[in-house]
Amino acid sequence: MKFTALNDRLHNYLLSVTLREHPLLKELRHETANHARGNMQIAPEQGQLMALLIQLIGAKKTLEVGVFTGYSSLSVALALPEDGKVIACDVNEEYTSIARRYWEKAEVAHKIDLHIAPAIQTLDRLLAEGQANTFDFAFIDADKENYDGYYERSLQLVRKGGLIAIDNVLWSGRVIDPEFQDADTLAIRALNEKLHQDQRISLSLLPVSDGLTLAFKR
Repeated sequence: MKFTALNDRLHNYLLSVTLREHPLLKELRHETANHARGNMQIAPEQGQLMALLIQLIGAKKTLEVGVFTGYSSLSVALALPEDGKVIACDVNEEYTSIARRYWEKAEVAHKIDLHIAPAIQTLDRLLAEGQANTFDFAFIDADKENYDGYYERSLQLVRKGGLIAIDNVLWSGRVIDPEFQDADTLAIRALNEKLHQDQRISLSLLPVSDGLTLAFKR
């Protein structure tokens, strides 16, 4: 058997025996579920996986490209040590105002620096400031057309032995459907193929939620 397909019942079982969701993460998840774009929120088991990865690599300085209402950044911030830091990039004040509210309630706002600007600009500024090779972890979950640009800059910013996580790499199955030729789908397909051949990293694509690629910088 190549894999065990997750129907709703089995997925619910999976959550029942693994999920240890912080009460404020749960509250944020339920609030975001009622948002007009609530489908953009990551799954709780993915947030827990990212928190575990943060602990496994001993991360202290992390990067997030795409914040939305803050579930992923809150997951990471809660897992970071007290002196840890998340540099968060987004362009939407409305969505991130929800994130800020939960960061404050969870008492982790001091760990998160939010930059409201196109992420490419923020990443280029970090590089210009000499912050290459200083980040332990990066999470990319923003506009798909710019994924390659976010990846290349993140690869420069993350240290050797650091980790980049890239969301939505299975794109609800559209990556294998030739009928989908839109810019977002093409960008994800191209990046997936590029990463497969990229010898600068060690690679694993996990069938978690909508697909999560883990790229370990060699």
